[in-house]
Amino acid sequence: MSDDSYELPVPASVLPNLRVAILGAGKMGGILLQAFLKNNLLLPDQLVATVQHPDRALALSAQFGVNVGTDNLAAAREADVILLGVKPIQVPALIAEILPALTPAKLLLSFAASVKTRSIEDAAGCDLAVIRAMPNTPALLSAGATALCSGRFVSPEQIALALRIFSTVGRSVVVDEKHMDAVTGLSGSGPAFLYIIIEALAEAGVNVGLPRDVATMLAAQTAYGSARMVLETGYHPALLKDAVTTPAGTTVDGILALEEGGLRATLINAVKRATERARELAAG
Repeated sequence: MSDDSYELPVPASVLPNLRVAILGAGKMGGILLQAFLKNNLLLPDQLVATVQHPDRALALSAQFGVNVGTDNLAAAREADVILLGVKPIQVPALIAEILPALTPAKLLLSFAASVKTRSIEDAAGCDLAVIRAMPNTPALLSAGATALCSGRFVSPEQIALALRIFSTVGRSVVVDEKHMDAVTGLSGSGPAFLYIIIEALAEAGVNVGLPRDVATMLAAQTAYGSARMVLETGYHPALLKDAVTTPAGTTVDGILALEEGGLRATLINAVKRATERARELAAG
């Protein structure tokens, strides 16, 4: 047997000539960092990230093999694309901190909820290309939903790049900025609403005699499969619902219970309340 050793080839990057900085690799920033690496969108040496605390920076750097630090300005200087992952209230101070690195040659992608592109453009003081994004947490499994809207100085090539970046972590759509608060209320907050529905279905399964692990798997897989049916067939959810609902069968009785309990109205109100809160945050 030969003693020769061979190194496994490093997978090619999808975007080999791009350098990306994630300023604020917290919850969503961390999810995107992992997803970019997992899907070979970017290699570790194409990424730089920042967090607030040095200990956290060391831990993330060791975990992902990415340069993670606490210097936002240095990270922004290195990058072609800057992702803002901090809380909305922290955005003005962060823009002021990285101001020397902001030029019209950069693209800034912000997923700070409710922060408008115009406010970032004005703070930058130059014709900075700003794209506002609202991803959601299933991006970790490349099953996210992301809405994007463009600021005043974004080119078609830059919005195409943003779509390419976020298509790696799920499905993406471009909307007018006036719709972004509604996106926050629907797909941004929506996973939490759906987890409650899955939890309730699983509890119902336990109530009628199923083991908890079986009930949870069946509830989650049913939600997953039903969502795929909507996305991949293109049929309206009402049509798919009717295909399951046979006359005088079990499903129609269950639907009657849902209507009596006000599930439809409750979900609509949940999205409306979340949207209203997003608008309040945007208004300051």
